[in-house]
Amino acid sequence: MRQTLAERVARWTEGVDHLITAIPNLSLHRREAATQPMDCMVEPSFGLVVQGTKRLIQSGDVYLCDANRFLITSLDLPGSTQVIEASRERPFLGIGLKLDFRVMAELMAQVAPDHEEAPAGRGLVVGDMTEPLYDAVNRLLALLDDPNAIAVLAPSVEREIYYRLLTSNQGARLRQIASAGSQGNRVSRAIQWLRTHYDESLRVDDLAAQVQMSSSTFHHHFRQLTGMSPLQYQKWIRLNEARRLMLSERLDAASASFRVGYASPTQFNREYSRLFGNSPRRDIDSLRSGAEVVLSVAATY
Repeated sequence: MRQTLAERVARWTEGVDHLITAIPNLSLHRREAATQPMDCMVEPSFGLVVQGTKRLIQSGDVYLCDANRFLITSLDLPGSTQVIEASRERPFLGIGLKLDFRVMAELMAQVAPDHEEAPAGRGLVVGDMTEPLYDAVNRLLALLDDPNAIAVLAPSVEREIYYRLLTSNQGARLRQIASAGSQGNRVSRAIQWLRTHYDESLRVDDLAAQVQMSSSTFHHHFRQLTGMSPLQYQKWIRLNEARRLMLSERLDAASASFRVGYASPTQFNREYSRLFGNSPRRDIDSLRSGAEVVLSVAATY
């Protein structure tokens, strides 16, 4: 079954690094050599390596994934990803499935109405693959060869995958985020606001009140789930978006800093250098000089 899954991913990714498939929310990934670390915002997703090894670093914690384990990201989390085992003869092959928490919440009412609280920890966990989960993922990819069946059958197979994840050894973390009114769900709502309004001034007390949490409780759970404070989270988004604007849209540092919400170019330059290890101009010149471009991107895995 695992070999069949690897063969399917290899066939569909022949000649490409990244494929957005005809199945909504499903992407396939291939690398024929190890990569440099890449800053990214990892979206809520289920990630599975079917061949090779990938490393994800999030707020100093290191997660390794190979064909024996899956990775669940239950929140939009800043991090760095790197393929560390891949070759032309045996490429890295991966699968990413964005998670729909509305569907997850519907399933929770049926499979875990009296679920236990998740242990304290990040919104990113590694779990052990099981044969039923492999089987469901395999059947989802098989639908790529039957495009007329995707609209009818893919939703039910995805629900089965969600069920396997909710009842897995790491399902409690997903239930914490999907459960309406939970602390994790409230932090998730705050993160969605930050993703949309990153260029606005931030009053953390107001954001806490918006998601119906006290300021101290909000700070505690936000840091517990993301590994950073709300202000650090906003800063990461701002600086990575500014980097993208300078590289892709060729804005100068001052213009990019104002675009993402900085009032002081001096503060922007200082915080940019602290995050990326170089001044904005030197960093962008280095990226344009022919080195592999390492940009912040939205990633499923």
